[in-house]
Amino acid sequence: MLTKGDDFPIHQTPEPIAYAGSDRNFYDRYFFNGYAPDGSAFVAVAFGVYPALNVADAHVAIIRDGKEYCLHASKILRMERMDLSVGPIRIEVLEPLQRLRVTLEKAEGLACELTFEGRAFPIEEPRFMRRNGPRVFMDYTRLTQNVRVSGWTEVDGERRALGSGWTGTRDRSWGIRPVGAPDSQSTPNPGLIPSFFWQWAPLNFADRSVFFHVNADHEGRPWNTRAVILPDGAGPEEGWHADAPRMEDVALKPGTRHALGGTLKIPLAQGEASISIKPLEAPGAVFLMRGIGYGGEWRHGALKGELAVGREDLDLAAADLAAPENWHIQAISDVTLELPGETPQTGIGVFEQLIFGPYRPYGI
Repeated sequence: MLTKGDDFPIHQTPEPIAYAGSDRNFYDRYFFNGYAPDGSAFVAVAFGVYPALNVADAHVAIIRDGKEYCLHASKILRMERMDLSVGPIRIEVLEPLQRLRVTLEKAEGLACELTFEGRAFPIEEPRFMRRNGPRVFMDYTRLTQNVRVSGWTEVDGERRALGSGWTGTRDRSWGIRPVGAPDSQSTPNPGLIPSFFWQWAPLNFADRSVFFHVNADHEGRPWNTRAVILPDGAGPEEGWHADAPRMEDVALKPGTRHALGGTLKIPLAQGEASISIKPLEAPGAVFLMRGIGYGGEWRHGALKGELAVGREDLDLAAADLAAPENWHIQAISDVTLELPGETPQTGIGVFEQLIFGPYRPYGI
């Protein structure tokens, strides 16, 4: 099965690009977000390819005035992995690893054109590898890059330019994680406690970026974590990379699995960096990840037919944040960076959170 990708020197197996090994859960995904400097507006995009399922899907979500407006699109891939479009949504790689554009042609009253330009060379996070007993649950690589964002969004005929100062984050990940319909037969794992703990905090400051993530088991033991402090313009081998960061002072909002805030500690050669993270309180400052396919009817990899496009509007003020479908969020946050010998800096970022199952350190 030859496709457009086979005319590029990107093969990593003896097979055509159309085939991605033998695991049905193989995926290849883009993610983008962007937000106003005061956190008053937000946009997010996801675009995924699932070669073994022969499906591609794309999602755009725009937050305005306490509402999350979502456009979902899904198609049969036909094994053509170089076609970065699904219905009205398309991605253009203008300059690899530096500048990309996302366009949503008007559909269901929503439209946008957004350009994401990297602030430094992307970081490569430690490879994510996790098994549930004998079965691979996750095995993937991810690059992450903070960006400056320009362009416009449109909701029901009202077009708004992003204005100056918009920043955000994009990532690219590929490998294996659960996608599409659940497997029909689960693997018995006696004694296994089903749980998943995830925090991710890409933060934007005036002249640098800070990145933090942690996956941990139900006892709080990290199985993948890293923090990076990266000056603007940094190259592939630059910046400070720490393998033992700590998120402290976390208290949960009553009745939810979401943090009121936290303090990130990053060990440095000259001491320790301290970053306070304080989620904004407005309803529009909480982004529900299901708006770009993380769960729900439009979950990643779901077969919707030859082409399906649909709109979904979410009232963030009315959303039950204790409901399982809303556990996975990104909280737009004010952040303050303190480094030894430097004046504190303020900035903005997101605090992504997902806690599934028990998590002993937080009393869940």
